[in-house]
Amino acid sequence: MGRAFEYRKATKLKRWGHMAKTFTRIGKQISIAVKAGGPEPENNPTLRAIIANAKRENMPKDNIERAIKNAMGKDQSEYKEVNYEGYGPHGVAIFVETLTDNTTRTVGDVRSVFNKFSGNLGTQGSLSFLFDHKCVFTFKKKAEVDMDELILDLIDYGVGDEFDEDEEAGEITIYGDPKSFGDIQKHLESEGYEVTGAEFTRIPNDLKDVTPEQREVIDKMVEKLEDFDDVQTVYTNMKPEE
Repeated sequence: MGRAFEYRKATKLKRWGHMAKTFTRIGKQISIAVKAGGPEPENNPTLRAIIANAKRENMPKDNIERAIKNAMGKDQSEYKEVNYEGYGPHGVAIFVETLTDNTTRTVGDVRSVFNKFSGNLGTQGSLSFLFDHKCVFTFKKKAEVDMDELILDLIDYGVGDEFDEDEEAGEITIYGDPKSFGDIQKHLESEGYEVTGAEFTRIPNDLKDVTPEQREVIDKMVEKLEDFDDVQTVYTNMKPEE
């Protein structure tokens, strides 16, 4: 399995937090997608991908439909994507993705956690060199699929030749250029693949070794950040446990 898959597998539970928080996160993503492309999944590929993720996270159908309906309301807040980057204890890089309708509140919340753990909040883009930004697609494998041929078809969209296969689930995961998200999704769907998950992720390209004691402190910092409703995902370059 590839570096990206191993990192995502090892850190997924810590990043996503508990179920209620996951549903809140997805609800905000639905709101942005509906406002940008409309409420009909068949005409809105971004919304279609988010719904696939929602189902993967066992989000009830009623919750999904309610989030779409709420996003169509005139009084709904306008969420913005804002990232915060810096270093936590022991020189571990921390990348925080948020969706917020109040940046003053959000930056205050994030800064308070960095301060509490003696970290340093940097400027936007200061850690871009440490994390590879990728879009990730998971889809059901066809019995007759030639993966080399499929990857060759997708190479123009920035999809790497390294892919991961979950034989038990019968699924393939590929990684591509975030700017090509819509084109990759369109190609997979046009070729008849069932997309079961589509998201963006950040994969550290320089993992930092930490002691068990240091890991415990960083984990606590990440948990504090994830407690805020505005926080979507927290990434670190801390080396996952073996």
